[in-house]
Amino acid sequence: FQDDENDPEKSVNAYNALKDAHMQMLVGTVTSKPCIAVAAETVNDNMFQITPSGSAVECVANDNAFRVCFSDPDQGKASAQYIGANKLATKIGVIYDSSTEYSSGIYESFLAEAPAQGLEVVAEEAFTADSNTDFSVQLDKCKEAGAELVFLPIYYQEASIILKQASDKEFAPIFFGCDGMDGILSVENFDTSLAEGLMLLTPFSADEAGSQDFVKAYEAAYNEVPLQFGAGAYDAVYAIKAAAEKAGITPDMSVSDICDAMKTAMTEITVDGLTGAQMTWNAAGEPEKAPKAAKIVNGVYVMQ
Repeated sequence: FQDDENDPEKSVNAYNALKDAHMQMLVGTVTSKPCIAVAAETVNDNMFQITPSGSAVECVANDNAFRVCFSDPDQGKASAQYIGANKLATKIGVIYDSSTEYSSGIYESFLAEAPAQGLEVVAEEAFTADSNTDFSVQLDKCKEAGAELVFLPIYYQEASIILKQASDKEFAPIFFGCDGMDGILSVENFDTSLAEGLMLLTPFSADEAGSQDFVKAYEAAYNEVPLQFGAGAYDAVYAIKAAAEKAGITPDMSVSDICDAMKTAMTEITVDGLTGAQMTWNAAGEPEKAPKAAKIVNGVYVMQ
């Protein structure tokens, strides 16, 4: 294995190193920008690729690429549908990172779906990677607009700061995030009581009964609690296994022949995984599974 370091250029170098080691199929990468860079290489090599958590649309634009997670648009749409169906709120504020494809993609699809779910977006507040430590302006605008729920399609590092600053302002809406929020309870020096009641659309919870064998094995190996990224990678390996068995893949086959067989086989398998039951894949590389939401209660995830 190789570490892509969340860097597109380094990710291509990592891919080439794995090719030199005679890799025949790829699980990777973790995040979208490196995944897009690597996907440009795998399509040229006709190398089968499955990403556990690369969520940008472009990650699976080529027919040799599949993913375990939902795409950014699917996460945004599913979040709006969940909030609407469960009548969590009607007036919504959004704080998003306009400098990342992940956050912008989820935000845009959420915004498009919100009216159909009876949601009124009363504040849309952006920040960038260069301005991600002070959210006073964004929080004030959400509060002044009467937001009952603030949607945070961002990563947990910035979310932990937002929760602290909202508490300081005595602003207490429902906060709702997506899979990038997973990890909020493990932020160093973060008062986890501030995350009480936080909801997130996530495919995995380490507290679920059905996850315990995996969680215990992961903790024994790495001395930390797994997040959805690890669970997605675990499911990716078993998806490859199921498809390879379905296609009759053998080690003596060429990379290209393996890939051609896997493209078809991936659309013919069903996988019961950590991140979804009865998962299937379509020819566009997208998973088909029910979205799940968790709520933080007494410092642990409780699936809803």
